[in-house]
Amino acid sequence: MADDTARQLIAPGTYAHFKGARYEVIGTGLHSETEEPFVYYRQLYGDHSFWVRPLAMFTEHVDRGDYSGPRFRRVD
Repeated sequence: MADDTARQLIAPGTYAHFKGARYEVIGTGLHSETEEPFVYYRQLYGDHSFWVRPLAMFTEHVDRGDYSGPRFRRVD
C-alpha cells in the first residue's frame, strides 16, 4: 500500500491494539528530515500520554500466538 493511500486510511478516531488497549488517533504526519509517514496518537488509559509510530508499523499485519491480523483496527 502506498504511503499516501495508507495515510488517508488512518483517519482520526478510536483504534484498538491487537492486545486490547484503546487509543485515539489524532492524525498522521511526515518526519521533517526523511518524510517517513507517522501516526500520532494517545493512550485512552493510564496517563493518556501521546505517542508516534511509523505508519508502516501501525498498519502492519502481526502473527502472535493465536492472533493473526492488523496491529491496530478502528473501533468507532
